[in-house]
Amino acid sequence: MPLTFELCPDRMIGGSHPCYIIAEIGQNHQGDIEIAKKMIKMAKDCGADCAKFQKCELEYKFNKKALERSYTSKHSWGKTYGEHKRHLEFSHDQYKELQKYAKEVGIHFTASGTDEVAVEFLHTLNVPFFKVASTDANNFPYLEKTAQKGRPMVVSSGMQSMEAMRRVYQTVKKYNQNFAILQCTSAYPLEAEDVNLRVITEYLKEFPDIPIGYSGHESGISISVAAVALGAKIVERHVTLDKTWKGNDHEASLLPTELAELVRSIRLVERALGSGIKTMLPCEKPCHDKLGKSVVAKVKIPKGTALTLDMLTVKVAEPMGVAAEDIFQLVGLSVLEDVGEDESVTPEVVDNYGKRVKS
Repeated sequence: MPLTFELCPDRMIGGSHPCYIIAEIGQNHQGDIEIAKKMIKMAKDCGADCAKFQKCELEYKFNKKALERSYTSKHSWGKTYGEHKRHLEFSHDQYKELQKYAKEVGIHFTASGTDEVAVEFLHTLNVPFFKVASTDANNFPYLEKTAQKGRPMVVSSGMQSMEAMRRVYQTVKKYNQNFAILQCTSAYPLEAEDVNLRVITEYLKEFPDIPIGYSGHESGISISVAAVALGAKIVERHVTLDKTWKGNDHEASLLPTELAELVRSIRLVERALGSGIKTMLPCEKPCHDKLGKSVVAKVKIPKGTALTLDMLTVKVAEPMGVAAEDIFQLVGLSVLEDVGEDESVTPEVVDNYGKRVKS
């Protein structure tokens, strides 16, 4: 399996490719398609790669009693849970309208299909990838059917164990090579103590041949940025236009200013991660030329003298002498000319210095 793959047309993820940032609109649109469009545009303006929604066919996701149960929460849009969910659910035609708008704006568009019928609809909609919500991570018939459709998949792992995620990996891998797993804790808002970012590191060891990411529900952006520093190649965060709106997700969502700062910070961290190769960089040369230390004679050393360590010291010197780290290489070598006390011991005055360093 590849560590990198094309998640969306002309957009690779994994490896050295930039982190893919998903703005999870979910159902924070209040059931209003015009608000949904504003949020798509906001996601694009803030620099996100994808605007994502949540699609379900209610009778296939919930049983009758679940839909009929009383729902008296301050976040409710109806007397029953079914009425509440119907208010927030866009029709197929509305999804097509939103997809068209996202294309006009220039941002990728997808959704979590939270039941098999919803996945079928999203497949006909030709979304670039399927997002699997944490609630379906252990729904193995669903995972098999979704994986068999051949589209890339991004699987969240809230409420799951490592053993369950090993099963998820094996189940999806059997049918689909192009998928990623996201560390996630399903709490809204999420406290820092429950984030468990170290799972990203464990996932990277457990599943080294797929990209690993992070789906966060915490307040602020710092933890999500840290996830990228740990190796997350996808970051998903809920977004909102107003944290006081109805809905459990708004409090754990990012405002436009926060989303823009998240994108900026992730891109900054990506630049800072570097190659992992430790060497003196060109930007360090001015400091090295000014303050880099080298070997200096502690005492006057006559021509022909075999050097001993007690004759030498390390200082900031002009001109720069033998590199400080090579001082032990000089012991036993002879000087080809007199070297005054506190003068630089340059490579040219030490017999066979170059040969010993190379060997």
